[in-house]
Amino acid sequence: MTTDHIRLERREDGIVVLTLDHPTQDVNTISEDFQASLTRAVDEIVAGREDITGVVVTSAKKDFLAGADLVELRASMDAGDDLTAMFETFKGNLRRLETLGRPVVAAINGTALGGGFEIALACHHRIALDGPKIRIGLPEVQLGLLPGGGGVTRLVRLLGLQSALTQHLLTGARHRVAAALEAGLVDETVTEPEALLPAAIAWITANPQAAAPWDVEGYRMPGGTPDSPKLAAILPSFGATLLKQIGNAPMPAPKAILAAAVEGAKVDVDTASSIETRYVVSLLRDRVARNMVQAFFFDMQHCTSGGARPTQADGTPFAERRPTKVAVIGAGMMGAGIAYVTAKAGIDVVLKDVELASAEKGKAYSRTLVDTAVATGRLTQGKADELLARIHPSADSADLAGCDFVVEAVFESPELKDQVFRELEPVVAPDALLGSNTSTLPITGLAGSVTRPQAFIGLHFFSPVDKMPLLEIIRGEQTDDETLARALDYTQAIGMTPIVVNDSRGFYTSRVFARYIMEAATMLDEGIAPSVIEQAGRRAGYPAPPLQLSDELNLITLQKIMAESQRAAAQDPKMAAPEGALRVIDRMVDELQRTGRQAGQGFYDYADGKRVGLWPGLFEHFGTQPTPSVLEPAPDLDELVDRFLLGQAIEAQRCVDEGVIESDAEANIGAIFGFGFPPWTGGPRQFLATYPGGADALRARCTELEARHGARFHASDAITDGVWP
Repeated sequence: MTTDHIRLERREDGIVVLTLDHPTQDVNTISEDFQASLTRAVDEIVAGREDITGVVVTSAKKDFLAGADLVELRASMDAGDDLTAMFETFKGNLRRLETLGRPVVAAINGTALGGGFEIALACHHRIALDGPKIRIGLPEVQLGLLPGGGGVTRLVRLLGLQSALTQHLLTGARHRVAAALEAGLVDETVTEPEALLPAAIAWITANPQAAAPWDVEGYRMPGGTPDSPKLAAILPSFGATLLKQIGNAPMPAPKAILAAAVEGAKVDVDTASSIETRYVVSLLRDRVARNMVQAFFFDMQHCTSGGARPTQADGTPFAERRPTKVAVIGAGMMGAGIAYVTAKAGIDVVLKDVELASAEKGKAYSRTLVDTAVATGRLTQGKADELLARIHPSADSADLAGCDFVVEAVFESPELKDQVFRELEPVVAPDALLGSNTSTLPITGLAGSVTRPQAFIGLHFFSPVDKMPLLEIIRGEQTDDETLARALDYTQAIGMTPIVVNDSRGFYTSRVFARYIMEAATMLDEGIAPSVIEQAGRRAGYPAPPLQLSDELNLITLQKIMAESQRAAAQDPKMAAPEGALRVIDRMVDELQRTGRQAGQGFYDYADGKRVGLWPGLFEHFGTQPTPSVLEPAPDLDELVDRFLLGQAIEAQRCVDEGVIESDAEANIGAIFGFGFPPWTGGPRQFLATYPGGADALRARCTELEARHGARFHASDAITDGVWP
């Protein structure tokens, strides 16, 4: 029979096969209809228990099950539906299956994440197909949630508190199948899809009395319960480690996971499940989870699914055009990284530099990466050799013949870039896309070097390219729609996340990012202790505190960014860098010659390239001290946090107002992945939209900060009028 989302097949040997199969989508998700189908299927199985010898749960889709239907879940959150009842119904059905008294096997034929893996955890045995793209795990913490379908309760009982928390629940790790087997998440693997069902049937036949370990008399939790002396001795370190990781940033999910796991480990499995439900519902009512779901699911989906890809005048899409031969000009760290990700995507690359030795050195960067991948088992030697064979180092412009896509990645000099494009344009394919990797130089101006400005576009990669997933695509005044579509096709081919912005000084990411660094330098000029400035950055939830980040980026670069801000201020005074920030950076670079980590000295001191502490000389030169004085009143840490967050969010709003960036989704994703805007906010647009107290409170806070700190905190008309994403 069929139950809509789940097909139920009763075999002659008494084994029932439940096949998850969404009737209209390519992916199985846990929706209201799925829940109803699951209830009907379990009802039938329970009713026919006496004639059943076992149950196999598998999927008809490429993947096993992707997790909750987040569109539906968000609607339920907004409508104030009874989320507790929804979770308890789902978990009740899984528990009925788990306690059926017959062996139940999960035949995991593809990726099983979140709720998908929670279904598998409710089975007595898990067999997974081992494929290169298959992932298994519980990533809910990355959405500001916890695994509320039994994931916390069962994983703690399966692996023990310490392993479950540190390796899975608090990290949200998505494991390859081999790693999942080693970690104990699955019990068995097969290499061919056809082997899954026979393996499941064989296990059922061999284990007719199977049950979950925690339902067997005498069960003991691995590593002990929180009351066990050995575990109790180390349990406080879990909270300390968590606090070190997230600081005081408003990240409730990790804390809720820790609490649900520890509290649940003290009681029976059913009570633990109820505790888990209370915590997940509390998270779903919190704005942080809403923000993170919006950013990491809905906004990310917009960016990666071609939401910015233009159509032709008649509304039809441009034909997809994947590059066949890419020219990467400049074999420094950036160019070498671009060559690697391009070759990894199966595309031939000509990596050109002035000297062949430099180009060969650029290819060596890829060799280092693939050697590491081979050594760790993530790549075979044959695949590594194929990747490296696609990169062709050269110092001869003639080798660029036939290249249909160009990524220029030379030094940030308009004159040098002009020379490069004048030399290469006559050589590459007549219809080649002409791209320039730049973080600040206006694309419209650079396009003056070529005869086809409509084919010219900005491609702002982030360093290191092989680890940073974002690509900021900058459209010049003459860039046409087809060129933009081709740039997006390339981005998809190399597996990166694109955002599209219009030409402007500093574009979007560099312009908004600079506000974080400039605000920290301004605080230092005001006499605020550098340790307090760094503490405020951590408390806000940034991945790195601002003075440390300034050193990593190099203060000379920051000095140039601020100079760009001053030039832009001629048209818009609000673009000006704060005078205090200019004084601090200019003095650090020009007078003190402390330019950052690369030079071995900046805001921090370094020994053998390692950061050893804030430079004590900051007190002497800037009227502050490395640690706050007990004799001085403590600065308002909440105000420092607001200066960082609102400073960047207001600048992002200006970019929207000016048409620099047109999509809220891209503004959010570009900020989080481009310069580390705190993930708990959902991005700057989402942060403004969900500001506590709404538009009135936000407007009042901006007015207050503007009065104390200047025009950079001036609320734009969109904020004043309460116009939200």
